[in-house]
Amino acid sequence: MQVRDGMSEVVLSVGPGHTLRDAARFMGRRGVGAAVVIDPEQPGPGIITERDILISLAEGQNPDEERVGDHLSGNLTFAAPDWSLERAAEAMVRGGFRHLVVVEGGETIGVLSMRDVVRCWTGDGASTPVETARSRA
Repeated sequence: MQVRDGMSEVVLSVGPGHTLRDAARFMGRRGVGAAVVIDPEQPGPGIITERDILISLAEGQNPDEERVGDHLSGNLTFAAPDWSLERAAEAMVRGGFRHLVVVEGGETIGVLSMRDVVRCWTGDGASTPVETARSRA
């Protein structure tokens, strides 16, 4: 199985000027743990994750004042859609992160999360946790 088979093609994106609270709100509504950050002044996309927001909060920073662009995950690793899921999982484990931005021809085409990998390997692709939680309400 390849990255293209498991990645989310509909990607949440935010700008570097959004507040951390905005990013957290958008991520919560979509039930995702990361958002791609598009900054026209940077050569490629960045990523903000729930972990980045958590670290900021733990340091006592104000999520209504802190900007996404100041809290991007470092050492971003990109995946190609034709990578195997094993290669993607190895990159995530080696790098200590749970999301890969998937790029093809210089364009962002998706995001692969560790949850996506596990879903593919277990064959449980019927619903996402957000959909399941909503159906119980």
